Amino acid sequence: MSESKSFQLGTIGALGLSVVSSVSIVICNKALMSYLGFIFATTLTSWHLLVTFCSLHVALWMKLFEHKPFDPRTVIGFGILNGISIGLLNLSLGFNSVGFYQMTKLAIIPCTVLLETLYLSKRFSRSVQFSLAILLLGVGIATVTDLQLNILGSVLSLLAVVTTCIAQIMTNTIQKKYKVSSTQLLYQSCPYQAMTLFISGPFLDKFLTNQNVFTFKYTPDVLAFIVLSCLISVSVNFSTFLVIGRTSPVTYQVLGHLKTCLVLAFGYVLLHDPFSWRNIIGIVIALVGMVSYSYYCNHENQKKTIEPTATPEAEEGESEPLTHAENGAAAFNDIAVSRAPERKSERFMHA
Repeated sequence: MSESKSFQLGTIGALGLSVVSSVSIVICNKALMSYLGFIFATTLTSWHLLVTFCSLHVALWMKLFEHKPFDPRTVIGFGILNGISIGLLNLSLGFNSVGFYQMTKLAIIPCTVLLETLYLSKRFSRSVQFSLAILLLGVGIATVTDLQLNILGSVLSLLAVVTTCIAQIMTNTIQKKYKVSSTQLLYQSCPYQAMTLFISGPFLDKFLTNQNVFTFKYTPDVLAFIVLSCLISVSVNFSTFLVIGRTSPVTYQVLGHLKTCLVLAFGYVLLHDPFSWRNIIGIVIALVGMVSYSYYCNHENQKKTIEPTATPEAEEGESEPLTHAENGAAAFNDIAVSRAPERKSERFMHA
């Protein structure tokens, strides 16, 4: 019982850290891009990952965690896939309207549920599915405005959804399969993610913004916000892997939509962004879905706990889908940001 309580407290701490750090970085990035004009999203994300790796390397040197190497092909493939998913999310944002991009983000949850059901044999009860539907409806009402379709944008969105879902599922399964912690996985995969974006970022940002990151005028204010964003990103990246490892990709996405609602609210309160009754109604519906999701997941977890199991194998198979409190941009959706100056204030609302 003490181990169970300790795990629950650790999970709550991971969720709280993820929410606070993600909302903080979105507000920081919004100030950086909307008000200071630094709109190079992919390049900024590569800097985030480089700073994260350097921070973890210092932590390893201080013996705060143990380095645990495992299958290098898995690490390299996982790191590159995460980098590609971030690039595709930014391309999707560049070639689609804000509304369609938000629909792309909403599609990640049902796609993740489908993939986990088909390939991992996880089961999601009707109550959980209904809660997720309410959540997506609320977030859709609050965030989706214009829906403009085009073939290239639709293809990029589809690829972004699939790669993000696979990357987040891998974040969970790799930690369990190789028995590595979130810190160990992040430390080993971070260089490959960073290099993927560090090489492609300047070209991708120039293509999307028609501006060059190397010729941008770096004022002291811009540099200060870039440093602050990079420091916050260490917590964002760490908490992302921690949450997905302790819960699941689906729960991480539910948490992501909670962040979206909080960003909308904080944007209105702190930055005086436009806010309508539609936003309020959508947020309320989304919160109902989140509370319902949490309730049914906890209820099913408790039910699984008290049910006797015939064999250890059966116990493991039954409990795994609900390790997540139902058991998360790529994993870095929180820091993938906007491209067009004329819409950058809107496009921050996707953390």
